[in-house]
Amino acid sequence: MDSGSIPSMPHNLEAEQALLGSLMFDNAVFERLSDRLRGTHFHEPFHQRLYDAIEDHIRQGMLAEPTILMERFKLDPAFQEFGGLRYLADLVDRAPPAANAPDYARVVYDLALRRDLIRIGGEIVREAPQPETAAIDQIEQAEQQLYTLAETGKPSSGFVSFSSALSGAVQMAAEAYQRDGKLAGLATHLDDLDSKLGGLHPSDLLILAGRPSMGKTALATNIAFNVARNYRWEPTPEGRKTVNGGVVAFYSLEMSAEQLAMRILADASGVSSDKLRKGEIDAADFGRIREAAVEIGESPLFIDATGGLSISKLAARARRLKRQEHGLDLIIVDYLQLITTGENSQKNRVQEVSEITGALKALAKELSVPILALSQLSRQVEQREDKRPQLSDLRESGSIEQDADCVMFVYRESYYLGRAEPREGSPEHLQWQEDMDRLEHQAEVVIGKQRHGPIGIIKLSFDANTTKFGNLAQGQRYDNFGD
Repeated sequence: MDSGSIPSMPHNLEAEQALLGSLMFDNAVFERLSDRLRGTHFHEPFHQRLYDAIEDHIRQGMLAEPTILMERFKLDPAFQEFGGLRYLADLVDRAPPAANAPDYARVVYDLALRRDLIRIGGEIVREAPQPETAAIDQIEQAEQQLYTLAETGKPSSGFVSFSSALSGAVQMAAEAYQRDGKLAGLATHLDDLDSKLGGLHPSDLLILAGRPSMGKTALATNIAFNVARNYRWEPTPEGRKTVNGGVVAFYSLEMSAEQLAMRILADASGVSSDKLRKGEIDAADFGRIREAAVEIGESPLFIDATGGLSISKLAARARRLKRQEHGLDLIIVDYLQLITTGENSQKNRVQEVSEITGALKALAKELSVPILALSQLSRQVEQREDKRPQLSDLRESGSIEQDADCVMFVYRESYYLGRAEPREGSPEHLQWQEDMDRLEHQAEVVIGKQRHGPIGIIKLSFDANTTKFGNLAQGQRYDNFGD
């Protein structure tokens, strides 16, 4: 072969014919094939269309055999070129035993992966010499393509039929029915929040925003810990499947991993995080800390505390974690404005944030996990009499509001009330003290946008000592507002 020739793409027409013949001879064979096999995995285009036709008939409860399938291909030129009905009949006549069909399916699937690897490799070779794209960006792009190939068997899932999407929706509903709390998404174990959101849904980008000291990091940490602590899984032929809770990736761009772990330890042990930091604990406290550490030590919560992390590196690390044995069920980013778009970016901050939120939404869809991203609020909140936040308070709010499936705000009225203490001994001070006693252990999550449900205000309990959010005991715990 000379250097200018193109090698033949790997394929095995005989294996494709054997598999198609087995399927038409005995439609029950289809149920024993891997769910990953698709028509696009066949090398011969007519075989792709024939497999799709067989699959459509079987899924609709119809018989898929040569005489019936022939009607679908009367106007297909390739069908006539192959010999028409005679070709389909020959495939059935020469069909191997049904027990061998999964082996032929594996051959077809493996060769499809090899063709995709050759295609991706060719794209890498073509792109590598181009100076317009940084080498590190090319590596990230190649890694993304390889990840997608490993997950789905092809670089792009393309269109899916409505029946396939409907089947997935029914499966989600069935899993929600079987799951604790009957939620369609991951439970945060903050009951009113779960009731309002229906849990955290795969592929959703959720924004949790607040002014400094409102507790957004504390709430995100509580959610991460609740999800990881309740993780349960069951084995499947492909590895393991999450049945409750989940594996959590927490990108802590502001706090160290040890600081984050300290907060979780305070939550789990009930010992004040301030006492933990200062070492002001007694033997009883230390015993509770040690017991909590043993109890939660195996929770699948992974912390990445790299400062100034770029969105491409964040995505690459999430893909690697997803590919590992335990998988990935939830990503938390603390916080949005600390992510970069890469080195030497010439974009202004609004453009950068727009690119980052778009990339996070795309990553949520790609990995089929919810992403909870924290965000700062602008100072204009402080200038209003009513300091409860709203959508327009988001920094670089346009893109964040547009890309997010849900936007939530953390608000603690006691924070502002505590800064406005009247003169002690005055009548106003007595009223202020009553208000502080009532509000000190309360917090609100304001849902300002939700694509899949209503907006409203949810009231939670808050313990400043352990920075822990929880469920309120009283009956009326949230209010609706807006349409």
